[in-house]
Amino acid sequence: MGADASLTKRLEDVYRDLHAHPELSFAEKRTAGVAAVWLRTLGYEVETGVAVTGVVGVLRRGPGPVVLLRADMDALPVEESTGLSYASDRRARGPDGDDVPVMHACGHDMHVTCLMGAAAVLAATSWTGTLVVLFQPAEEVARGATAMIASGLYERVPTPDVVLGQHVAPLPAGIVGLRSGPAFAATDSLRVTLIGRGGHGSRPEATIDPVVMAAATVMRLQTVVSREIAAPDTAVLTVGAVSAGTTANVIPERAELLLNVRTYDPAVHATVLGAIARIVASEAAASGEGAHAVVETIESAPAVVNDPAAVERTLPALESVVGPGHVIDPGVVTGSEDVGVLAEAAGASCVYWLLGGADPATFAGSSDPDDVRRRAASLPSNHSPAYAPTIQPTLTTGVDCLVAAALAWWEPPR
Repeated sequence: MGADASLTKRLEDVYRDLHAHPELSFAEKRTAGVAAVWLRTLGYEVETGVAVTGVVGVLRRGPGPVVLLRADMDALPVEESTGLSYASDRRARGPDGDDVPVMHACGHDMHVTCLMGAAAVLAATSWTGTLVVLFQPAEEVARGATAMIASGLYERVPTPDVVLGQHVAPLPAGIVGLRSGPAFAATDSLRVTLIGRGGHGSRPEATIDPVVMAAATVMRLQTVVSREIAAPDTAVLTVGAVSAGTTANVIPERAELLLNVRTYDPAVHATVLGAIARIVASEAAASGEGAHAVVETIESAPAVVNDPAAVERTLPALESVVGPGHVIDPGVVTGSEDVGVLAEAAGASCVYWLLGGADPATFAGSSDPDDVRRRAASLPSNHSPAYAPTIQPTLTTGVDCLVAAALAWWEPPR
């Protein structure tokens, strides 16, 4: 089991190529083409254009469980500063039409390459069942999985019994992070538009100032987690952007806030979103007659919940790759993922783990999990312009983990 030297060399070349040619959400045409050609060459049935750029391959080997392996493909509007010889210098039109730099700052290029490797190894391995390999667009905007379902994904390919996948992270390469139960947070991104009455900066009494409204709202939102969420629960509420006005002596008509919320528990999720709606409406009402506010959801994905029984079945397979003691519980991750949408829509179990991608030399002499986490926190993280996983042994480990996890579902439970 595992990639031979020839396949490994090809995969390393593919990874460098993908890293140098990142593409934004729903624009992953080149990446999708690379994946589709690879799968056809291996003999997979291939579906393309699923939710614009999604690619799905199917390999049928008789009766048995349907296992879905998933990788996301999109990059971010980030300017790379890694200094790598294969660093991206790409630019593209963002969703607002702006010219932006593009970088694989979240490691999706590694995800794609690992899945391509696993597809090759499993095509050459004996097992009984059905394999679905899925290359998903637009994870970064939390819409890709939902769009694939809406495009009739499970009418075009077999419905899985289990959805398996991984996300590269700044843990040491050769370490896997796996947590049973709620593992990755739900995410909600909101646009709050505060509408007042504009006018001359010298006559504020004739206006309803949305800048003041925005400032008061930002401060009041800071109390949601600290005063409305119980200490044992977890929530994050971030005001990531504030915009209003264009010049010093004009009070604008409106101000805009962009918010992001991370939660695990549905009740906490409802509390936070309810508090946001209440505070925004109340601050608008307090600002004067005619002021009002609009709250819009612009991105949303549920928490990723790893099925405990499925984790128990998959864990020994991952340990067979990295060794006993090298599969750790990373704790709850406040980052979010939409992979759970694929499992939920199928009524399938989900097992999603972290794949260590940092240079193991950075962690030399450390065997304590808490120390590993501390050292990891000092490294460039996902979404940083300086983030890039070390190619090896990350790539080989990622391929082997996907292969071993899939094979565990075509074998009798232990």
